[in-house]
Amino acid sequence: MSEYVTDISKFTSNVNEAAVAAIVKYCGIALRNADSALVSASDKDELATVRDGFAAKKLGLAPAAADAGIKAVVEKMKGTAKKSRVTFYYLLAEQTATLGKLA
Repeated sequence: MSEYVTDISKFTSNVNEAAVAAIVKYCGIALRNADSALVSASDKDELATVRDGFAAKKLGLAPAAADAGIKAVVEKMKGTAKKSRVTFYYLLAEQTATLGKLA
């Protein structure tokens, strides 16, 4: 899990490790596959999956709020070619002030 905390630390300070652990548990087996462990920010279907899955089900976000949060995270991670799913989800929760729903 420390690799996720290190990656998240590149984008934010004071990483909530309990929230990271909750995201890792939520993602489960998907993190074992190199492709599914990453988020493709250029793929509209992928971003819709993030919105309709994690953002709606785990964070309880309405579609418009989720889309705004996703857009902000994509911008924040713009220079990163391989966007870790755990980092992306953490930043989305942080951006939308829903980290408390994870820890």
